[in-house]
Amino acid sequence: MITLYTAATPNGHKVSIALEELGAAYQTRAIDLAKQEQKEPWFLEVNPNGRIPAIVDHDAGDFAVFESGAILLYLAEKHGQLLPTDPKQRSVAIQWLMFQMGGVGPMMGQANVFVRYAPEKIPYAIQRYQRESRRLFEVIERRLEKSAYLGGDEYSIADIATFPWVRGYRWAELDISGLPKLEAWLAAIEARPAVQRALAVPQKPADDDASKRVDAAKKILV
Repeated sequence: MITLYTAATPNGHKVSIALEELGAAYQTRAIDLAKQEQKEPWFLEVNPNGRIPAIVDHDAGDFAVFESGAILLYLAEKHGQLLPTDPKQRSVAIQWLMFQMGGVGPMMGQANVFVRYAPEKIPYAIQRYQRESRRLFEVIERRLEKSAYLGGDEYSIADIATFPWVRGYRWAELDISGLPKLEAWLAAIEARPAVQRALAVPQKPADDDASKRVDAAKKILV
């Protein structure tokens, strides 16, 4: 059994998707980001950086893993799935995982901040991060012209890591027109039953809505 500490964010959904795809036994502990629960001492024992997601693997002596990319690697290696076995192909998949961790996530994250949450609109910052996010989408498009998935012919943790971020392109007011391979890749992954289940993790409160999430995010940034 694994405990997943998470919230309904792209990074959180990476891990719930992996767990659902693997058919792993897990329980969810939703973290209230608006209340800064991720900064409480008990959670810092799980993740010293005070961020979601994190997991605790109770079958491995309550072993804690933080950082979404590290969690995906840990789960793939533990289950022997979602990573190619050939050393070169494995490296390719990990390279694209790192592309997401170092590029897509940070750039789209900044685009989201300046478009949605910043107390004032800064056109330079908005345009900078939107342009860079679009450029990264174009890199993905060129990759998908050569292979079905980011890591090659097999669906892998590279796709799982990248999908939740790219899926949220509208939230950052990004345009994916002219990127047919990327659009088809998004649609194919979103149609997977495991992904559908994972996107509902954790369940949203009954009174949740987008405006309340924006207000909560602004409080975190203050």
